Amino acid sequence: MEASKMTKHPLIIEEWNGSSSTKLFKTATITFSPSLQIQRSVNGFNHVWRRFLDAFVPEGFPGNVTPDYVPFQVWDSLQGLSTYIRTMLSTQALLSAIGVGEKSATIIGATFQWFLRDLTGMLGGILFTLYQGSNLDSNAKMWRLVADLMNDLGMLMDLLSPLFPSAFIFIVCLGSLSRSFTGVASGATRAALTQHFALQNNAADIAAKEGSQETMATMIGMALGMLLARITTENPVAIWFSFLSLTMFHMYANYKAVRCLSLDSLNFERSSILLQHFIESGQVLSPKEVSTMEHVLPLWTTLRLSKSAKPLHTNVKLGLRVSTLDHSEMANFLTSAGSFYNEAKYLLVERKGTVSVVVHKDSTAEDILKSYIHALVVVNLTVGQKSLHLECQSWMDKHYESFVQKLKLAGWKAGRLLSHSIIWKAHWSLGEKTD
Repeated sequence: MEASKMTKHPLIIEEWNGSSSTKLFKTATITFSPSLQIQRSVNGFNHVWRRFLDAFVPEGFPGNVTPDYVPFQVWDSLQGLSTYIRTMLSTQALLSAIGVGEKSATIIGATFQWFLRDLTGMLGGILFTLYQGSNLDSNAKMWRLVADLMNDLGMLMDLLSPLFPSAFIFIVCLGSLSRSFTGVASGATRAALTQHFALQNNAADIAAKEGSQETMATMIGMALGMLLARITTENPVAIWFSFLSLTMFHMYANYKAVRCLSLDSLNFERSSILLQHFIESGQVLSPKEVSTMEHVLPLWTTLRLSKSAKPLHTNVKLGLRVSTLDHSEMANFLTSAGSFYNEAKYLLVERKGTVSVVVHKDSTAEDILKSYIHALVVVNLTVGQKSLHLECQSWMDKHYESFVQKLKLAGWKAGRLLSHSIIWKAHWSLGEKTD
């Protein structure tokens, strides 16, 4: 009787493989009716290929990473490949300049030169971290690009070193200094970008798989670099042509990589772009739209070539040392404290064409955001005319909450923005405000 039921209603078991619910695929179907039948869904090659990919892409890919992850990694891998090929050429030139292969070279001399080179790089990395460490997260795209350009400069110095024996130490130390900036900026911005790519708290997995991708690019690049170095040996024209061609491609690939990024966190420039568009149209741009408008190079390098007006955020300074104000500015400061901003935990001070924000010592991340937006409004509404504090305050009262809500709807991380993880740099703080 039971066997008859089993015949009429066969038991079917499906076998699935994968460590993530978004990455499962069926491998076999087992049917018992009443004989046992096993039907394989994938062949051995497909299974091995999937396991191979698991070493290079995060679990749950592509569902647990942002859409800009793939194009960025493709261009990043290509630029890394060109870097490792050029490394063989620059290292070959550097070793030749130190004296490898020459009878006149001494071990202690080469060791001392290498020591000075490394020491310069270490000191440079510390100094760069001191002056720019807090700026790397908020401008990750710009510093990512600048870091690789500095790496190009360092390799160029290594390749030039054999041509100027009398200035060898100076040249290689300059190259090491340049690469030290690259190490700090590249590592810090990579951490910021990894957090951006992670959609399901999988930053560690993404970082690990990025390491595998870089290792693969390194191995391929070293092999091709050794081949290129062998082909171009004792041919300076071929060496320089190969190096400069690869450098141009490296710069292009880096530019394309950072242009692929659509970061959804707010910094000074993105806030400026978003607010200016909101004031003009009442709408908030998406992260992808803003990514095509923001600068990926330092602002001073592009403003000289552009005839457009300076962005609003260039006229705003977040953080002011109150003791630097003169008597007239201090009087205006105290007047503002008792009138325009008597309920806010920040004060705005206009001096020399710049709106400076003085932040209260007990201000929250939300207060800092509001103060910066308020300063941008002041700059926008008072261009070429007298300051209009009352009009600016009225705009904030009417539109600020709507602006923040539309940020959330457009895909910006307004929740993170309003918490302490938002990236603002208030270098000075004001004590308790006086009426």
